[in-house]
Amino acid sequence: MIRTKVILLLLALTGMTSAAQTTAGQEPKIVNIVNFIRLLEPRDPQITEDVLYQTVVKQVNIMRTYHLTGTFLLQYDALMDRRYQDLLRNLPKDSFEIGAWWELPQPLIEKAGLKWRGRYPWDWHADVGFSTGYTPAEREKIADVYMEDFKHIFGYYPRSVASWFIDAHTLQYLYDKYRIVASANCKDQYGTDGYTLWGGYWNQAYYPSRINSYMPAQNAASQIPVPIFRMLGSDPVRQYDQGISSPRQGVITLEPVYPEAGGSESWVNWFFRTFTEDPSLNFNYTQAGQENSFTWNAMAKGFEIQMPLIAGLRDKGRIRLETMEQSGKWFSAKYKVTPPTSFSVTKDVEGSDRKTLWYNSRFYRMNILWEEGSLRIRDIHLFNEKIPDIYTTQVATSNECTFFTLPVVDGYLWSKPGQLAGLRLKALVGGQEVALKGGDPVFKNQDRETVQVSWPLSQGGTLEVTLREKTVSIKLAGNQSIGWYLDLETAPGASLPFTNISARQIDGSFEKFNYHMSAGKGRFSKPANGAVFRLQPEKNEIRLNLVSIN
Repeated sequence: MIRTKVILLLLALTGMTSAAQTTAGQEPKIVNIVNFIRLLEPRDPQITEDVLYQTVVKQVNIMRTYHLTGTFLLQYDALMDRRYQDLLRNLPKDSFEIGAWWELPQPLIEKAGLKWRGRYPWDWHADVGFSTGYTPAEREKIADVYMEDFKHIFGYYPRSVASWFIDAHTLQYLYDKYRIVASANCKDQYGTDGYTLWGGYWNQAYYPSRINSYMPAQNAASQIPVPIFRMLGSDPVRQYDQGISSPRQGVITLEPVYPEAGGSESWVNWFFRTFTEDPSLNFNYTQAGQENSFTWNAMAKGFEIQMPLIAGLRDKGRIRLETMEQSGKWFSAKYKVTPPTSFSVTKDVEGSDRKTLWYNSRFYRMNILWEEGSLRIRDIHLFNEKIPDIYTTQVATSNECTFFTLPVVDGYLWSKPGQLAGLRLKALVGGQEVALKGGDPVFKNQDRETVQVSWPLSQGGTLEVTLREKTVSIKLAGNQSIGWYLDLETAPGASLPFTNISARQIDGSFEKFNYHMSAGKGRFSKPANGAVFRLQPEKNEIRLNLVSIN
């Protein structure tokens, strides 16, 4: 076990000295340590039930050593195992939360009176091991069995229920009948383990639409009043582009089993430095921890790096370490609808000059990436609470599962290696088209809604990007002579949603739903250089309306 002197060493490595403690008015940086528990692992005969149990024992021990607060989520088969019951019942209730992990194994399905269709007693396929594989009425029976057995064992209903994905009907039912206060779903990913969640509220937390658990709602009347926190602590720079042109993305997250990310001391130090020190709007959030299926041998190094570091950050007031229940209650008390949030990186890992900003609101998300002095808007997705996902009312028939929002710019799906899609800033200089270059961007929160980005250009002047809940403004200050514009470039053959490009509006259709993005200032056109569209300013400004809902 790592001792006190190692804690001090880790803190020194991160540069997190007492002079950098939280100051009054700084946005909260919230960390949940969430470990979820399965009884068995049919994919590997070496991972026995005892190996899985001892993994949880080790997680508990290291968390108690550093007096860490955390959440353990039980899959039903683990819930019914006496060893887990005894282990978790004896944890201090003021530090540990016990909740539900919503993967559905054979004992739960059969106790609900349903037929088990899985290959093993726990099957990770979307049409068997998740709520999406059952009718709405069956989902309610399953929920009732789990909740009543949980209450019989622990004396109360769980307040937090999480999974890689949960359908909206189940979430609404768990709120209406059992008053859960928090949920969580997987980080954005494409195809990993057969689960695609792409284009949603990036990181942080959101209130989902009543008819689409992945889609943020725009109005309180249309939302399920349970905040969904995004899991796993995605790398804000690299995770998005990981595995372009591959059917499955790789994983670069805070999960301690990944040697180049959550199991790397240098990466973990960088992640928590940018998480705590770089600007964030309203609050910043990340989730540490690991499922026991990976086993202690695989996660030990990462855990022994992260847990003392998290304890030190908590002790210095740099983070708020909470259970999911505590974070859910705080979110619901503070926000009646999904708030705007941001996650920024002003200094990347060693050897990289990249910077990035993720901005989310209940209407859209945007990501801007700076690399080698250039700017690329690599992602814009719109949200609309009126778009149902098929799983709210229908049964999944595939072993995979997909959730999407409305794409305007997609730097992952519309890219190929060496041909990265995005909106690029260009100008005509001496009759030649050039990419505009600049220095380091500066991020500043103007109010609870607005993030201001100032980017000094090498050609003179400053590009100012203002992101608000419904709009984005881009203007060039201090140099009126540059004829600048934004071009959307994609890889050849990319499947694009656009159906019409007019001067003031771009129309699109995605999964049979029509939507648009309009320009309050600026004009769209179809240039001759092969770009999908060009967006030119009016009086040195572009203003985009990013509200999709009608």
